[in-house]
Amino acid sequence: MNLDHPGTEIISDDTVWNGRFALHVIKFRNRRFDGAMSGVRTWELLCRGGAAAVVPYDPVSDQVVVIDQFRLPALAAGMDPVMTELCAGLRDGADTAEQTIIRESREEMGLEVTDLHRIGRFLLTPGGSEEHCTLFAGRVHVGKTGPDGIMGYHGLASENEDIRVRALAAQVAIDQAIAGLYPNSVATIGLLWLGARRDWLRAKWLA
Repeated sequence: MNLDHPGTEIISDDTVWNGRFALHVIKFRNRRFDGAMSGVRTWELLCRGGAAAVVPYDPVSDQVVVIDQFRLPALAAGMDPVMTELCAGLRDGADTAEQTIIRESREEMGLEVTDLHRIGRFLLTPGGSEEHCTLFAGRVHVGKTGPDGIMGYHGLASENEDIRVRALAAQVAIDQAIAGLYPNSVATIGLLWLGARRDWLRAKWLA
């Protein structure tokens, strides 16, 4: 973690918890918009690192693939804990974002994703964590689905993952994102991007 930045003075950086993720308590001063230095500020920073996510799109069938899984933090926030999301995962060691999403697509969806197109990099909780997510669009082949578009169930048994994989008509998923039906921010960002760039992406991949 590099906190060197012009106009920022780090006074102290204490690691108060170092489990799966580290929690730092940082005292600092930063230059204000009026040019003066701020008073001493204290922030708690949860360090989760980099992640990657993908909008899995089949340009032939014009469908996207989403996953459903139980999220305890959603329950703590007073939301439905079974969240509809995009395939995503934390970067492992020196893995690139591209390598991460190829691995996660196999583990979480049982799909091979190709033709990755980088959408952008987004800070998920800027008020409390440096976790950032590189978001891609990726080409997949949906194939045959069951009732309600269910493609199967996946996830690593070693991590007790329980993931339901579904295919949705692209326009249905986009309309649901516009209507605010996806509390997961990365899913909403990805589907709104697809809504804006779907014709371009489909033409590119079907050329």
